[in-house]
Amino acid sequence: MNGLELYTRTSTEAAARVIRAYSTSFGMAANLLPPDRRRGIRNIYALVRTADEIVDGTAAEAGLTADQQRSVLDALEQEVLLGTARGFSANPVVHAFAVTARDADIETPLITAFFHSMRRDLSPVERLSRAQYEEYVYGSAEVVGLMCLRVFLNGHAWDAERLQPVEHGAARLGAAFQKINFLRDLGDDAAHLGRAYFPGALPGQLSEREKADILDEIDEDLAAARTGIAQLPPGPRRATLLAAQLFEDVTAQLRRTPAAEILHRRVSVPRRRKTYLLLKTLLPANFRGRP
Repeated sequence: MNGLELYTRTSTEAAARVIRAYSTSFGMAANLLPPDRRRGIRNIYALVRTADEIVDGTAAEAGLTADQQRSVLDALEQEVLLGTARGFSANPVVHAFAVTARDADIETPLITAFFHSMRRDLSPVERLSRAQYEEYVYGSAEVVGLMCLRVFLNGHAWDAERLQPVEHGAARLGAAFQKINFLRDLGDDAAHLGRAYFPGALPGQLSEREKADILDEIDEDLAAARTGIAQLPPGPRRATLLAAQLFEDVTAQLRRTPAAEILHRRVSVPRRRKTYLLLKTLLPANFRGRP
């Protein structure tokens, strides 16, 4: 093993620690992937989480102003673009992502769209229009789903006709995950970050009708995503199915939770339930084929 190989391995191990620390749901789903795909998904997650920490309060806790946070985010984007072009970064999280981006052909427009949405978080708008909302969801979530799809299909030669519905499903799954997080973090986002993501909504406000409409939209995204999931190769299909089932469980809990309570309590899936869904996903009735 040469120096670059050792550094790359160490960087991917660092990325794996990030997903273990921040997300049991995504970590559990990623563990079902074949090792090479698992590394790629962990590397993407670690970069996304790092950018989130800049804009979602951690940098502010360190004393950075909004302008300083924007400068740090801009520098991270440039490091990602340079690292991806060069195949090396002195930042281990960026290096891990760059290796994956080069290997899986993650396109530069996906990267820049992601950072564009992250930058929007530093200048929150009191009421987003539908167009602003859809643009934000695309950059913050749909492109992440497409990045993950690049990893899942790396080495597979799919023509455009076969690829289109799977790309649509990946984008819709990313959108669903993001909207679920918007809803269950609604109170905290309003109280600590002054944000309201849903179009026309005010920070810290949610009626039962608004909640139902949001969940109906999420259910439509998840249904569209399942069509794409069914066409994935077996290994990624199993992992993505588990992730979808975990978030479908969250939506069911959100429907049962009063809107006023959502503003004060973050709904999540208990660990025991996650384990049950994992075992259910592994049963032959739910899965055919080998990774």
